[in-house]
Amino acid sequence: MHTHRVSTAPTQPAGTEVYLDFFSDLRPWRHWTLRVDGSIATLLMYVQPDGGIFDGAELKLNSYDMGVELEFADAVRRIRFEHPEVGCVVIGSGYEGVFCAGANIRALAAATHAHKVNLCKFTNETRLELEEASAGSGLRFLAAVGGACSGGGYELALATDHILLVDDRNTAVSLPEVPLLGVLPGTGGLTRLTDKRHVRRDRADVFATRAEGLRGGVALEWGLVDELAPRTSFDEAVNARAAALTEHSRAAGAFVSDEPAMLEPLDISPTPDGSVIGEFVAMAPDRDRACAEVLISASAHPRWPLRAARELDALLCHLRFNEPELGTVVLLTDGSHASVTAHDRALREPANHAERETALLWRRTLSRLDLTARTLIAAVEPGSCFAGVLAEVALAADRTYLLDGEFVDERPDDAVGMAVRALRGPQSADAVLPTLAMTEISLGSMPMANGLTRLQSRLWGDDAAIAAARDTVGSALDAQAAAEAGLATATPDDLDWDDDLRLAVEERAAFSPDALTAMEANHRFCGPETMATKIFGRLSAWQNWIFIRPNATGPDGALTRYGTGTRPSYATDRV
Repeated sequence: MHTHRVSTAPTQPAGTEVYLDFFSDLRPWRHWTLRVDGSIATLLMYVQPDGGIFDGAELKLNSYDMGVELEFADAVRRIRFEHPEVGCVVIGSGYEGVFCAGANIRALAAATHAHKVNLCKFTNETRLELEEASAGSGLRFLAAVGGACSGGGYELALATDHILLVDDRNTAVSLPEVPLLGVLPGTGGLTRLTDKRHVRRDRADVFATRAEGLRGGVALEWGLVDELAPRTSFDEAVNARAAALTEHSRAAGAFVSDEPAMLEPLDISPTPDGSVIGEFVAMAPDRDRACAEVLISASAHPRWPLRAARELDALLCHLRFNEPELGTVVLLTDGSHASVTAHDRALREPANHAERETALLWRRTLSRLDLTARTLIAAVEPGSCFAGVLAEVALAADRTYLLDGEFVDERPDDAVGMAVRALRGPQSADAVLPTLAMTEISLGSMPMANGLTRLQSRLWGDDAAIAAARDTVGSALDAQAAAEAGLATATPDDLDWDDDLRLAVEERAAFSPDALTAMEANHRFCGPETMATKIFGRLSAWQNWIFIRPNATGPDGALTRYGTGTRPSYATDRV
């Protein structure tokens, strides 16, 4: 096991087979190499077979597990922030004759169901980030497919702006999951074939059931790749295409002369009881209530936007993979409204490279919050700072509780949120009355995966209510005003506050987590479908179901028997 990404958990929760470290510096990368030459970066996948996170799972043929994926996500983020001069990223392979074989089947078969699903979700988020980087940053991606490209490897290529395939009468692109593994291509492959590349539906059906895939001219004709080049001139074709993509990239934009934004190590280590204490984000587990209390502290310091977004993003990943039994997340904030709204302009109208990438990171982090399979409860108390970009945290919640008035009596030690506040020390005595304050950030700067604002998603179908709520932008809404605007679920007073929150959390712990996950996902993403909502809603939901079906993971299922030389045995009933 590679200690940069896997370590001993402070408190290993039941049901997790490996602890993933999202808070440490991943460099030096073990599975990727990066070379920057002017405006072109070359990121080569060079997976070390003995570098997997699961014992006995050899990562052959550039197949990946979560350790490889963590490094890839880190590499993409560092290119975005630390190399503003780069306009095109060439993604290739460090091995001859292979691009990427996709997710490692041995590792997938050895993983728990939750790990399988979260691997797919994390990988999907990273693939979507490539497309977001192209649309939002002008950073182009070129897949230099110089060898076999199957499954998740082809899905990686599909997420780029341009796929260049070697034309050697041997190299193919393929999605063999259905015919060989009894599962779906889990990182958006089916959706991108039709929605992004506009492959004809009948051809997509043939391609996705043809294990050997398609080569050369047919792959180009069907729209599976964008360009072919013979092996003898493949490198020259890659260089020419990368140069062409750079001409229409951020390298030719207004921010080309900007300084890089270096990503300092987070250097956060969970405590023995599982608490996480960062500079601006903290988490305390309440295992008796199956709850995680998360506190985001606002600051006017210029480093707050980037550091807070990175800490929150890492914490969300940590909760997904390492704390599967903390099913409810109570979201708390502190600080002055002015301290967070001081960053509004930079997050809405970034004026330089660092501000732009930070704003886009907040957008992705809030989207990761939306997509987190946990109950989200925002608690707006005296001293809270649900304003500006942090108002989006409250709007992302499944329920928002806003205290009506102030606390008169001392709160009990077992009140919800007391544990995480104890990590920060006593609350300021001059804490202001609780209010929720949307700014113009909530009007479109941070859209959800469905393309809507969180305000629109919350009040979907009631145009008058949306318009009235938009009119409150710039105002600090107390309990009554927030309730009238449809922004507060409940407004208990001092006498009822702790009991109402405690009952909500304890009630959640008594429900089926599976039913809650499905219910919450359906409620959060109303309105129109996008490619992202199809990937996370439709594709992920089906894959989740398939992963627990005997045809995939049973003793005679395809994943179990893969590589044994014995064909799987399928139950033939359609469900």
